[in-house]
Amino acid sequence: MSNIQLSKKAIFLDRDGTISSDEYGYIRNPDDYNLYPYTGEALRILRSLGYLLFVVTNQSGVARGYFGIENVQKVHARMEDLIRKEGVCLDAVFFSPYFKEGIVEPFSIEHIDRKPGIGMFLQARERFCFRPEQSWMIGDRKSDIEFGCNAGLRTILLLSGNGRDEFVNSMHDWKIKPDFVVKDLLIAAHLISKLQKDV
Repeated sequence: MSNIQLSKKAIFLDRDGTISSDEYGYIRNPDDYNLYPYTGEALRILRSLGYLLFVVTNQSGVARGYFGIENVQKVHARMEDLIRKEGVCLDAVFFSPYFKEGIVEPFSIEHIDRKPGIGMFLQARERFCFRPEQSWMIGDRKSDIEFGCNAGLRTILLLSGNGRDEFVNSMHDWKIKPDFVVKDLLIAAHLISKLQKDV
């Protein structure tokens, strides 16, 4: 294993409310999926800093019976196409179809892949070489922050998506707090850039 591989670092990104709007709720139609206007610029900054880029998303709509695995895959195909058009490629996309109270087997179970469980992080570690202590989790929900902390990542809570509601109404009760709270993914990218330059 080369020193270059050992020095890699990663950004784990939630999907809805982080890189894209969650105004449609559970998305089954790829045509309803769109990135935030600033997502491309943010991802280009993060890529320029040398980070691997992973999307990690809970998609309990599968277990709930709202849509199937194939719908998730089609939405993700559109997501990756939109990101490529912004001049960036994701290194991997991981999703969890599980939800304990769901109605569709075999997904209606408690599973380590569902954030805040770290199953998707472990999948990334199996496929890629990176240092968790130099890596980040960015998302708009408590489960994203807990996922990051459980995986040994630094964390940023965004106020986009559900983040503002979580920050205002419930974060004071969280046992695990984010390292930073910022407005959106673009601000997060600039923050990480500044922190890296200050090291």
